[in-house]
Amino acid sequence: MSPTWLPVEEYAATLPKATPFGALFFTDMNDRPVQLHAVYSAEHPWQLPGGTTEAGERPWETAVRETEEETGLVVPGPPRLLAAVFGLPGAAWPLATAGFVFDGGRLTDRQIAELRLAPEEHDEVRALSLEEWRALMPARDFARLTALAEARRTGMAAYIGAWDWDTEPDDTATSAKEAAR
Repeated sequence: MSPTWLPVEEYAATLPKATPFGALFFTDMNDRPVQLHAVYSAEHPWQLPGGTTEAGERPWETAVRETEEETGLVVPGPPRLLAAVFGLPGAAWPLATAGFVFDGGRLTDRQIAELRLAPEEHDEVRALSLEEWRALMPARDFARLTALAEARRTGMAAYIGAWDWDTEPDDTATSAKEAAR
């Protein structure tokens, strides 16, 4: 018995859909993660520069474009992948997300002070130790941040496969180890 092949358009319509994104992970010269405070998200108040990929754009291009739009910082590259992040769709967003977080490098105090935030998106930038970040972020956001710091430290990219839309933002059962599954 031979399989029945669908035309490409029909087959594609049966596949899960995803929203790709690209982001950059920066630290200060003391390896403290740098994040931006989002004015539009109480659930995820501290974020990496980055965003949703536009049509015809690759995730590295997205990360570079969004970082420049959100901070004024131009990142020349080359891209160095720190993590692949995947989340299943949920009530808050009907599509899966598939993202790539790249190493943006270390910023001097002067570079951090000179960041020009887009006020419709972010109102503050901070460089804090991981322990200081823990108190300011939902558990799964902190787990992702920890996985990124570890990926940079070890040189081994992380896979964060539990970034689902229906996960409670304050779910304290989520650990860095679980987020890296």
